[in-house]
Amino acid sequence: MPIALLPDRALVHVTGPDAPALLQGVITCNVETLGEAEARLGALLTPQGKIQFDFLISRIPGGFRLDVASEQAAALAKRLTLYRLRAQVEIAVDPTVAIAASWDGATTAAEVDAVADARADGLGARLYAAVGAFSADAAEADYHAHRIALGVPEAGRDFPLGDAFPHEALMDQLGGVDFRKGCYVGQEVVSRMQHRGTARTRMLPATYPEGEAAAPGSEITAGAKVLGRTGSQAAGRSLAMLRLDRLADAFAAGEPLHADGKVLTVERPAFASFAMPDAAAG
Repeated sequence: MPIALLPDRALVHVTGPDAPALLQGVITCNVETLGEAEARLGALLTPQGKIQFDFLISRIPGGFRLDVASEQAAALAKRLTLYRLRAQVEIAVDPTVAIAASWDGATTAAEVDAVADARADGLGARLYAAVGAFSADAAEADYHAHRIALGVPEAGRDFPLGDAFPHEALMDQLGGVDFRKGCYVGQEVVSRMQHRGTARTRMLPATYPEGEAAAPGSEITAGAKVLGRTGSQAAGRSLAMLRLDRLADAFAAGEPLHADGKVLTVERPAFASFAMPDAAAG
């Protein structure tokens, strides 16, 4: 039953009486409906609707914690501070907490705050504890292999920040966007994509019949056309950002997909509901 420490993650605390209103008005997910033991995917977008920061948000006494890539924590805190204005909110990076992921029902006797990772069934839980409170029995790479196998992308590893729309990173499928809560930064663009069904690019899990996955960032081609690029990889699988219309053309022409000199196949994640081309129809 694995638990893996995630040293590449950090926490930004947003606390104070106006914290709920501040976050509700700027991030993609709904903090008003956030459960007490839930970590929900969310993002802060650019005004053009692209992902500037993505994170898991959960409740703490007096506010919220945002579980974000450590290299982005200070920048996220600074960006949120720009939106604070006169609100009674404190925003700070907390370096005293270690972050871990557990799955397959793993638990620890250490004093931790465990919250369910609500992105997808089977993903597991997030554990938060004082630095050094416990040791893990799995490697960070084991967690990413688990995440990749489920088809759950992560910014920086699978797509660059500032370049992807929430739909492309599957945030609409993973509970990271609330389409009914009202305005937030970038909301108009994201809502338009949702209602018009114009999301042509999606992140898909990929498998490699020969067992070795393509290097991250490899171009995915079919014939002479580029369909997208690979993301992170582990244990003979990877994630892949692909144009669905070009994927449909490849299926129709009977052209195999290649990346980094390797043949790959793609599928829709089990948690997803968007329409996807059918290889069997080609």
